[in-house]
Amino acid sequence: MDRLDAMNILVATIETGSFSAAGRKLGIPLATVSRKVADLESHLGARLLLRSTRKLTLTDAGATYIDGCKRILEQVGEVERTVSGEFSVPRGELVIAAPGVFGHMYVLPIVSEYLSIYPEVNVRLLLTDRVPHLLEEHIDLALRVGALPDSSLLATRLGTTCRVVCGSPAYFAAHGTPKSLADLSGHACISFDALAQGPAWKFATTLRRTEKAVSVRPRLTVNTAEAAVEAAVAGVGLAHVLSYQAWPAYQAGQLKLVLREFDPDPVPVSLVRAGQGPLAAKSRLFMDFAVPRLRKVLEKLTKKNPPGLAKADSTAAAYA
Repeated sequence: MDRLDAMNILVATIETGSFSAAGRKLGIPLATVSRKVADLESHLGARLLLRSTRKLTLTDAGATYIDGCKRILEQVGEVERTVSGEFSVPRGELVIAAPGVFGHMYVLPIVSEYLSIYPEVNVRLLLTDRVPHLLEEHIDLALRVGALPDSSLLATRLGTTCRVVCGSPAYFAAHGTPKSLADLSGHACISFDALAQGPAWKFATTLRRTEKAVSVRPRLTVNTAEAAVEAAVAGVGLAHVLSYQAWPAYQAGQLKLVLREFDPDPVPVSLVRAGQGPLAAKSRLFMDFAVPRLRKVLEKLTKKNPPGLAKADSTAAAYA
């Protein structure tokens, strides 16, 4: 039995959720997947998976074994990449994750330029407002907006951004412009789930010593920043989004920003990677290429936009 092959099949089975899905992912017959996993269980003398008509569940032994499999396969892959020259020559697939709006507006043009320079690299760009797990989803680099929790991630600081309240000129003409936080109770609002705001928006107090949560009246709840901004442009109500998300519509005169004196403290924008090991050439060169360009983008927005985007911090921070 080829144990590395069996480990790879087992990992694929767990990641995809079924034998058939693992077979499709690996391009092998369903019967082969089932037999390889059964052979592995027989070799170990332990049940790794509990099978039902609905799903596969790891046993305690299986959970322990699968963690080891992932470490072993990653180490083998790293050795193979080193031998094949991936750490010295940029080649292979580079997986990058970024928030939807920021990724589409600012990361995609940089990726396109990068691809024109390095023909042996392919990029898979994941644009999502959820926070993906880098190791579990095999992501090489991710752009994160917000404070980073203590973890093994290494982060390079790009700059900062903050949330702003915005609405269309037509909306303000019809309903008036809020002058204080108390005025928000009389306005229709657009709630953005990805910012975990719920029915309350957070603002800085006048002296900026504490945050204040203000209850709002959601007329519309959406789960993407694009939808929140589009609804605000359409005059549905006020949106509370990150300043770079509102910037194109603000620049076009489609949105006005209000209550700027209560903007919350800025949050960091970072490019992160997992682990302490050496970077493959494709990742290292992308960081060398992208980091100064992203810092320049944020600095440019800082100069052109009303307060809300702060100048980039040129230092790299490690979160260990």
